[in-house]
Amino acid sequence: MNIDPKDAQMPTFGQALRVWLKIGLLSFGGPAGQIAMLHREVVDERRWIGDRRFLHALNFCTLLPGPEAQQLATYLGWLMHGVRGGLAAGILFVLPGAAVMLVLSLIYALYGDVPLIAAVFFGLKAAVLVLVVEALLRIGKRALKGSMAWSLAAAAFVALFFLGLPFPLTVLAAGLIGYFLPDSFSHGGHGSAKSDAPALIDALLATDPGRPARLAAGARRAGAIALVVWLVPVVGLSVWVGGTYADVAQFFSKMAVVTVGGAYAVLAYVAQDAVASYRWLSAPEMLAGLGLAETTPGPLILVLQFVGFLAGFRAPGALTGVAGGVVASVLTLWVTFAPCFAFVFLGAPVIERLQSNRSLAGALAAITAAVVGVVANLAVWFGLRVLFHTQQPVSVGGIVFEVPVLSSLDLSALMLAILAALCLFRFKIGVLRTLGVAALAGLILDGVLRF
Repeated sequence: MNIDPKDAQMPTFGQALRVWLKIGLLSFGGPAGQIAMLHREVVDERRWIGDRRFLHALNFCTLLPGPEAQQLATYLGWLMHGVRGGLAAGILFVLPGAAVMLVLSLIYALYGDVPLIAAVFFGLKAAVLVLVVEALLRIGKRALKGSMAWSLAAAAFVALFFLGLPFPLTVLAAGLIGYFLPDSFSHGGHGSAKSDAPALIDALLATDPGRPARLAAGARRAGAIALVVWLVPVVGLSVWVGGTYADVAQFFSKMAVVTVGGAYAVLAYVAQDAVASYRWLSAPEMLAGLGLAETTPGPLILVLQFVGFLAGFRAPGALTGVAGGVVASVLTLWVTFAPCFAFVFLGAPVIERLQSNRSLAGALAAITAAVVGVVANLAVWFGLRVLFHTQQPVSVGGIVFEVPVLSSLDLSALMLAILAALCLFRFKIGVLRTLGVAALAGLILDGVLRF
């Protein structure tokens, strides 16, 4: 659908609010699935944003610490309705999942593993695996155009899965390649707009090119305020309170600035400190928290909320138990996501101003191509753990990587994944219904096996 610039009219804030809430409620499947859902809602179905601008924003958000899907929603909300739009999109992306995670953390802390809940989660995890694969196909189709983009995606996968190279190093290398060879990526990623029919925001900017500059001033102010509200509780708790809650504020603030690569990348940091040093939870509990985060809407980084809840729940002193868990959970959310808004509001105006910079476009397109390889690596990592009970390291020429122990194949998980794939790809019943079918099937299968 092409939009005539003179007919372009921004959707109302209320209309956008309903879409952001819908995305927040249905954003299952990790970053890949969430980005695909954002694309489906604002690019494919409503044509509010064009492919070119969407991928340009995605490339930038991929470089930031923190959950790229939530930051992408914030960026798009700001582009449409300024700071209030960015706040609405970013907060609604997190709020439903955070509420669910709080309830699940409470249930876990009080009752541990409940068979009925475990059965529902088992079905959902199998469906989430399929959602990640579907999202990988959708994003890859749009981002991988040209042999260089395909080669870079494959190289990123090899670097992460087989060589175990750090995610930031992989992204940096891709960005440098794209920066110095921008013509090699002119067909994909941020790329050219030849196949990108004008969307609403493009039509508006054609008639009002000064709009990004007007939005920039408010964004810079909001970014500065976000930095302040992020740091105030950290400093206050550290100076005047101390103890577990000061540790929570400091620890998760640190996570907020080093978590380039999303929730999976942060697990190593969290396991090292939260498990081994602070002893807030055990390694199996860390994995249980990740499982909860994978089966709730919102960013996977909400696993940190689970860790924070258990830290407060078990904290010594007057504020402990459920009250302590809730306070620590809210504190974790605050110091995790406040900097995300700061990063987006301070950086988005610069990125918009550089839309036509060829070298930057090449760098961002190359990063997008590499991210396809990164998502593929996450899909394989997730698939190994959903479909197989055991993985073993294999060394080939000094390179060590994981392979599944075939005898540990979980036939129940495989059946549920196949069912979810049929629902999504063959019958096309949508994400929410697919998740519902998988959860119900998990319950039925658990009942059959128990019987």
